[in-house]
Amino acid sequence: MSKNFMGKEPVVELKLPVIPDIELSATKTAEVISKHMNLSEEKSAEISMALIESCINAFEHSKTKEIFIHFIVEPDKLTVKVIDKGVGFDKSKVEIPNIENKLNSDERKRGWGLQLVSELMDSVEYNSDESGTTVTMTKKRDNE
Repeated sequence: MSKNFMGKEPVVELKLPVIPDIELSATKTAEVISKHMNLSEEKSAEISMALIESCINAFEHSKTKEIFIHFIVEPDKLTVKVIDKGVGFDKSKVEIPNIENKLNSDERKRGWGLQLVSELMDSVEYNSDESGTTVTMTKKRDNE
């Protein structure tokens, strides 16, 4: 990757209001950054899917009016932070749904967001309290 940033890797920051489908603008940014980093299409798609899930979770559960997304480009990885100033949550109280129960019922086929994000990214951390939540997701660079 070229160092056109005076020796410092770029950080891209977005501020998104809660409006329908706005998370798609974040995925466009993620695609540009992934291309800049020469990440595979598969890794780029995984980042975009994890980003969509994290944004939707923030929009639906935090009761905030806006979210912030930081893309931190490093030589060996991309770190994406999704930050809200909402009500926070206790991850230990979030139940992962039983897939058999969901598939065999009329119950909404929802509730897998946290599990999906953790499977799409190399690492995921949640820091949350009553002043908001930060989801920190990392995707390692391709081996070249």
